[in-house]
Amino acid sequence: MSYDALLWLSFGGPEAPDEVMPFLENVTRGRGVPPERLAEVAEHYRHFGGVSPINGLNRAAIAAVEKELAAQGIALPVYFGNRNWHPMVEDTLARMAADGVRRALVFPTSAYGGYSACRQYDEDILRARAAVGEGAPELTKLRQFFDHPLFIGAFADALRIARAGLSEARVVFTAHSVPDSADLAAGPPGEGGRRYSRQIAEAARLVAAEAGVTEYDLVWQSRSGPPQIPWLEPDIVDHIDALHARGERGVVVCPVGFVSDHLEVVWDLDNEAAERAAELGMGFARAATPNGDPRFAELVVELVREHLSGAPVRKLSTFTAAGCTVNGALCATGCCEPVRRPTGAARPGR
Repeated sequence: MSYDALLWLSFGGPEAPDEVMPFLENVTRGRGVPPERLAEVAEHYRHFGGVSPINGLNRAAIAAVEKELAAQGIALPVYFGNRNWHPMVEDTLARMAADGVRRALVFPTSAYGGYSACRQYDEDILRARAAVGEGAPELTKLRQFFDHPLFIGAFADALRIARAGLSEARVVFTAHSVPDSADLAAGPPGEGGRRYSRQIAEAARLVAAEAGVTEYDLVWQSRSGPPQIPWLEPDIVDHIDALHARGERGVVVCPVGFVSDHLEVVWDLDNEAAERAAELGMGFARAATPNGDPRFAELVVELVREHLSGAPVRKLSTFTAAGCTVNGALCATGCCEPVRRPTGAARPGR
């Protein structure tokens, strides 16, 4: 099947101080998040001048992918659209239709399954096509890539570099926490759920093995919401306390659940976690995320070539190569159903 373009689909983030609150209100619309919670998160953005790193990181990654496409002789323009902030995916898809694009591949900036990591991108596609209406391009979303050898290799090398700076440190993998009920619902009916956390654990195992790490921990970060609602635990900062209590002298954090250094990485890890380690007199290092690595662009183009020329599906686990959908159709009926969020549970970030 032929395709006319590649749509880079991401979360979005503010790029000026006066965009912070409108962005946060857009992310949390209809979720009943208290104004004081939005004000708290807004301070995180103001720490960085009111600018989220995510759009700039996406533009740099897109430029690298465009260069790799050209190097491989693939004439495929790349368009950029977001779920929550400009450029909005609805506007981008309208521009694609005006440019004559009739069929496009979609790269979502998440490696994993689950509602927020996968199904919500299907909903973005459905919403954008409905907004454009007749003449909207047909969109095929690329598969999950958490176990792709290029993804694992980039993280493993970053972990090696981070470990080289600390003589004694415990390796800790981290990913974005989600409500336990949402993780339980992640995956198609009959699979047993927890696709998200199981994929995270598998990616951590693969990275550790390639980096030569035999002992490590898997923890979570960036949770929010009422304390009575169970989320995946332990939290990274709490875990640093626990490591200190048992006599560990340092910690190397590998944010295996993230593809780029967006706000939840640079704030929750480089600020909150690093500061807690410093307070305890512990060494701290954080492995880089992969989208600045040349292999990330190679990975994206390889996923594209799976559709353009039947390139082999390369993966290092036995998990199903899930996530590939056409026009927002679900992988399976009822797959990764959204769980109703309790009031105030949203955590706007990126």
